[in-house]
Amino acid sequence: MKVKGGQNFFGFSVGILMLDTQFPRIPGDMGNAATFDFPVLYHRVTGASPDRVVRHGQQALLPAFIEGARALEREGVRAVTTNCGFLAKFQAEVAASVSIPVFTSSLMLVPLVHRMLPPGKAVGIMTVDASSLRPEHFTGAGIRNDIQTVVSGMETEKEFTRVLLDDQMELDVEAARQEHLTVVRRMLKAHPEIGAIVLECTNMPPYRADIQAATGLPVFDITTLVRMVHDAVSQGLPPRPA
Repeated sequence: MKVKGGQNFFGFSVGILMLDTQFPRIPGDMGNAATFDFPVLYHRVTGASPDRVVRHGQQALLPAFIEGARALEREGVRAVTTNCGFLAKFQAEVAASVSIPVFTSSLMLVPLVHRMLPPGKAVGIMTVDASSLRPEHFTGAGIRNDIQTVVSGMETEKEFTRVLLDDQMELDVEAARQEHLTVVRRMLKAHPEIGAIVLECTNMPPYRADIQAATGLPVFDITTLVRMVHDAVSQGLPPRPA
């Protein structure tokens, strides 16, 4: 069999647009390549700090994310994602800028997860900062008004949100783990109608197993979506038959 080249390197199924950060990314975090058992290709979007993306949602960053998606497409990935759930607001624009699938945020799982639940059940959304999660993020992710959701943010705690959004050099992992459990227990106590949980933040997956164990509920995150898309495209990767 003859195959056709044309690229510099091969074997990457999913490209990830990375914020411009320095905070530590432990295994399980989307920005730690050891999280995945298949190769992913990263592209740093210069100037896209967590503060600018999450707290300020700066529209001026959109061209840089579009160029990053196009760069990843040129390198041969078969789908593009991002490492911040708040980039759901750019879903339509980034998807329109390339010819491969784009999934900017784990929030895109919310409509699917909601359809799995019995009537009257809600999807709990855990986010790095609930005060910054706005209707445009829901719209970008395809979350309609008739989809019942409950949002709880980590900004009420001391470690996780501060380290991430202020881009600090050190993270107390055990403190962050306990904060996730505190927030999810508080959310479920106030809203027993929650039937499943979606983690908005791409830095939350290291704590997914703890949340599952503490709640007994299904918990979905961005790595869930990355693995699904990888399975959908991995057999079509270049080099392709000539």
